[in-house]
Amino acid sequence: MSSIIRSWLFVPGDSEKKLAKGRGNAADALILDLEDSVADDRQEVARGLTREFLAANADRGRQELWVRINPLSHEFSLPDLAAIMPGRPDGIVLPKADSAADVNRLGDFLSALEVREGIAAGATRIFCVATETAASLLGFESYLNGVTSRLTAMTWGAEDLAAALGAAGNRHPRTGEYDDPFRLARTLCLSAARAIDAQAVGTVNVNYRDEGALREDCARDMNSGFVGKMAIHPAQSEVINRAFTPSDEAVAHAKRVVATFEENPGLGTIGIDGKMYDMPHLKQARQLLVMAEKLAARDAAAGA
Repeated sequence: MSSIIRSWLFVPGDSEKKLAKGRGNAADALILDLEDSVADDRQEVARGLTREFLAANADRGRQELWVRINPLSHEFSLPDLAAIMPGRPDGIVLPKADSAADVNRLGDFLSALEVREGIAAGATRIFCVATETAASLLGFESYLNGVTSRLTAMTWGAEDLAAALGAAGNRHPRTGEYDDPFRLARTLCLSAARAIDAQAVGTVNVNYRDEGALREDCARDMNSGFVGKMAIHPAQSEVINRAFTPSDEAVAHAKRVVATFEENPGLGTIGIDGKMYDMPHLKQARQLLVMAEKLAARDAAAGA
């Protein structure tokens, strides 16, 4: 996982006002959207504004700029790419992918466009929305059998998947928790991302007025192993950033776990404050410290 992005905020690509406001938002990355938030008759406008916004904001030290194109199965996808690549986006968000084959196909398109625009080969990364079609739930093994190194992040989606499965909703009517097909999608996405060392990103929380629910959702995602979350409202970014930044207490504890193991070489199990720790705990502690170091480096670079 080369870099960590905690918050990914969607911004409609056809709104000059919202694009400008997004640049001042706390989100680590903006997703300039050419898909769901843009009407068909606004596509050309959105492409033009997005390209101009990318070109006018070449400094991405604090906030990266990604673009969600239309699905590769849609006639809009190639015109999207051709129009926005002169702006040198940090990456492309690919919706409704069925498998790694779609990601690799996008990678081929990007290779050609990078040559056209004089962009370094492989510089444009890919963030895949991996569970929006019925076929996608059957294609996760493909990511383990050869996917482009451009794929650096994966997320899952529950809204489009519900429509693809013909479901009346994605949550259990009594408990309010995600129903089984959507829990499966979440688990498969997390597992595949971790298996290929891509960032596993939590899906959106559509109830943007309920900050408490968002905090709980973030805590649930972080506990499961996700790193970061998508946002659909500007107010969600700061909540997400706080949730996915290790606390000082967590960092101090992780350092203590690592130090204790290093002071006792050859031991597979140690006791700290009456609790037993073994190799999985050591691995978790080291992962948390790596995450904290990367976020600190990111903040330092942004402030330079």
